[in-house]
Amino acid sequence: MWELLKAGDWPVIPLVLCSILALGIVLERAWSLQRRRVLPPGLLQEVQNWCIAGQVDAARINNLRQHSPLGRILAAVLMHGGEDRQRQRENVEDTGRHLALELERFLNMLGTLATVSPLIGLFGTVIGMIETFHAIGMTGLGAPEKLASGISIALVNTAFGLFVAIPSYIFHRYYRGRVDELVADLERQAAELAESLAQLAARLHRDRAALRA
Repeated sequence: MWELLKAGDWPVIPLVLCSILALGIVLERAWSLQRRRVLPPGLLQEVQNWCIAGQVDAARINNLRQHSPLGRILAAVLMHGGEDRQRQRENVEDTGRHLALELERFLNMLGTLATVSPLIGLFGTVIGMIETFHAIGMTGLGAPEKLASGISIALVNTAFGLFVAIPSYIFHRYYRGRVDELVADLERQAAELAESLAQLAARLHRDRAALRA
């Protein structure tokens, strides 16, 4: 590998930097987009139990908001639980949009690397061809080592540009799909909590009406 990088000469340096950056983003998103980190199992049931037991207070909501992305959207449901359904839905959707942006962090950069890397490789290809034709112009075909050097620069940069771009594009599409799935699950669980609150409020209303009767 080192010999190939040396054969690519200086135009390969930006591609090496792109590959390091892309790898860092892939690893960071692999850690951050774990399902258990975004949607901790059992959290919805725990919050529903709080509601049933009447244990929801400002301290619990604040801790819930800092717990995880799911905790943030469930906290938004609890904070706006007393509002009408339309306003509650708007506030929860606003929180969901902010969460989606956070989950998509660095993905635009990864997509940019997938697009730019082949262009950088093409730039190296052009540099290699310029060196090749310059060598031909200066010495004719009598210096094959100089011709080989220019051609190797051209080919190595083309190959390395694709080597960076293809995995970057694949992971970019994969993480986009994963974010969509996670956001859909966040919205579903928020809707479940909102429905539970509505049912609990209706039950309390019926109980109070029965007592007054």
